[in-house]
Amino acid sequence: MKVLFIGGTGLISEAVSKLALERGIELYLFNRGKRDEFVPEGAKVIKGDIRDAEQAAAALEGYQFDVVVDWIAFTPEHVSTDIALFRGRTNQYIFISSASAYQKPPKHYIITEDATPLENQYWQYSRDKIACEQLLLDEQASSGFPVTIVRPSFTYGDTMIPAALNSWQHPWSLIARMRAGQPVIVHGDGSSLWTMTHNTDFAKGFIGLLGRAEAIGEAYHITSDEVLTWNQIYEAIGSAAGVEPKLVHISSEFLISHDPDLEGGLLGDKSVTSVFDNRKIKRLVPDFSADLSFEEGIKRTVAWFEAHPERCTEDDAWNEQMDTIIAAHAAGFKK
Repeated sequence: MKVLFIGGTGLISEAVSKLALERGIELYLFNRGKRDEFVPEGAKVIKGDIRDAEQAAAALEGYQFDVVVDWIAFTPEHVSTDIALFRGRTNQYIFISSASAYQKPPKHYIITEDATPLENQYWQYSRDKIACEQLLLDEQASSGFPVTIVRPSFTYGDTMIPAALNSWQHPWSLIARMRAGQPVIVHGDGSSLWTMTHNTDFAKGFIGLLGRAEAIGEAYHITSDEVLTWNQIYEAIGSAAGVEPKLVHISSEFLISHDPDLEGGLLGDKSVTSVFDNRKIKRLVPDFSADLSFEEGIKRTVAWFEAHPERCTEDDAWNEQMDTIIAAHAAGFKK
């Protein structure tokens, strides 16, 4: 099978790229070559910029693929470019959407692909993903464009310390705070339910979708079946770091009042209980199972950072923001 990944070296996609090659897939990566250290051995790289439609068309001239996966399409404009590029040149186009596209808050805490509406009033990112899905399904209905939709939830790997509040550029910051005995913010009371999925587990379900005619016109989420509270998640991160974290519970609304940019990631995603019914992906890929617990997965992540001390950097601005919010919250409780 000849497969093209647009991107292919990101947090989720690099695990899928490795497994694809292990399964004997002829894998091409189309990207700008900015993350060459994450290109797995055996992948063929086509350098180009998918955001430059003319350049991308030239770089991909003459290629045909059994499957095309775009890991970095976020807006209807992005998928419109893909439709023009790959119409008639692939048997399956997989769009990476987001589980944050599901209704927030959902009417039922168990989320299914076909019963839970797509609706997110809090996060433009999610609304853009919803618009992309609709555009692609309309294109399939009108021209037969062979789309499959995949909605990952919070998926992590070696290079990410996953938490609701952390520095994206310097994820070690959270571990550093914990080890220094500094308080760590947990949104709400920490009791809402959440699902963490390791990228190697996600990859097993995703690979099973490649080249499957039955998946055309369908949407799938691929997540772990392990359900944790946010308190348990932060406690597991602390345990992996060798400490008992000092958790400070602060409402999402209070956090957003200090940083409005948090609204999407909290009210539009992580502050809402999210439990995923994975029966749909398991019907199509019966051997899919998410076997790596978060307790074990986060230990692997911390170990990876410790083996790469150059990545154990801290975000001073983020630390200052956390301290400011904690101090403001504490002041409100003083007599």
